Amino acid sequence: MADERKLDLVKISPNAKPPVCKILDYGKYKYELAKKEKEAKKKQKVISVKEIRLTPKIEENDLRTKANRANDFLKDGDKVKVSVRFRGRELVNPDSGRGVLDKFAELTSENGAIDKKPKLEGRNMVMFLGPKK
Repeated sequence: MADERKLDLVKISPNAKPPVCKILDYGKYKYELAKKEKEAKKKQKVISVKEIRLTPKIEENDLRTKANRANDFLKDGDKVKVSVRFRGRELVNPDSGRGVLDKFAELTSENGAIDKKPKLEGRNMVMFLGPKK
């Protein structure tokens, strides 16, 4: 039947019992599948993670500047990884880093919310912020 119509016999779902076949133009079928995949990709939202690094002894204005940058990221729908790097003897007092992260979260609270609370990982204390819905 496919030869009479000058078309191809295409197996649509070979794993089904019995296998499903259709008589159609194979080139057009492949084109339609590619088009559907491209449309599905367009509708996906890719969320990237931006990182901001701080120190425990950061000044107020520097912290505000970094928070403004993080607010821009959060408005764009990106997640923000905020890390405080401890150097030398700063690691003895991790509460100073936690205070910096808490203040940072307060400055970005209008655009973002805390996804993961501050956690000490080696010499870094890390916190994740996500955009508000």
